[in-house]
Amino acid sequence: MPGSNVPSERTPLVSSNLSRGTYAPAGPTDTRGPCPLVNCLANHGYINRTGRDIRASDLNTAMNVVGLSAALGAVFAFPIYNERLDRNVAKLDRRRGFLARLWYLLRNPWSIMSNFGLRRRKQVDGQGTKVLNLDQLATPGIIEHDVSLTRRDHTQKPGNIAPQSELVEDLLASSSDGKTITIADLAALRKRRIQRQLDENPDLQYGALAHQIACTEIALILDVFGNGSSVPCDYARAVFKEERLPIREGWTRRYWWTLGFYELVGTMNKVKSLVGLQV
Repeated sequence: MPGSNVPSERTPLVSSNLSRGTYAPAGPTDTRGPCPLVNCLANHGYINRTGRDIRASDLNTAMNVVGLSAALGAVFAFPIYNERLDRNVAKLDRRRGFLARLWYLLRNPWSIMSNFGLRRRKQVDGQGTKVLNLDQLATPGIIEHDVSLTRRDHTQKPGNIAPQSELVEDLLASSSDGKTITIADLAALRKRRIQRQLDENPDLQYGALAHQIACTEIALILDVFGNGSSVPCDYARAVFKEERLPIREGWTRRYWWTLGFYELVGTMNKVKSLVGLQV
């Protein structure tokens, strides 16, 4: 991937004094979530390093740092800033006519995806702007799902936020040649994880939507850090073990083109075809 506008790394001492783009692992009072990619963005200071009070606009902008198009970044970033279990649209459906509903949607376009909302009621920062904390991404049944590649299910100890070292090692060991992790390697790993959790978690919840999200996550890793078909093992090691952008290993963000819907969905469909099952 040619070119980059991502700053070089250096070893930090106090993360609060670091420039945007410099890596520092999360501190003991910082909040992180279940998504390694978003945690990387926090560890590099592209969103608030504390993991708290993150604005949708900042999260959307940070998505471009790793090469997502503005439109694709918006789809990932904005729907989750709806209030959780928000019923505003439903109330309008019952009480008002078509024009009132249409006007509400025009003023609040992301409300059409309110089922993905994670924000608490009136959760805003000091300027009145909607914000989220990264641990809210772990809310079960919204975008978080059982059968993560690197986390436990939310009903299992120690929960679904912290990466588990043995699962990360399983992911890295899934490489067939020890150099790259291919789409086939990751699909086979997902199949093994599904079977393992079916055996180990009697409270497992993993249906068609969760499977779709899980395969999209694999596609995102392949398209952001690889060539759509594979990702170097040392890149995956940085992302999943250290939650660090693999800059020192040679990765650079997309420069001439960004990752859009068509490419991501195409990779996701390849993953689903290789996994070949839903539960």
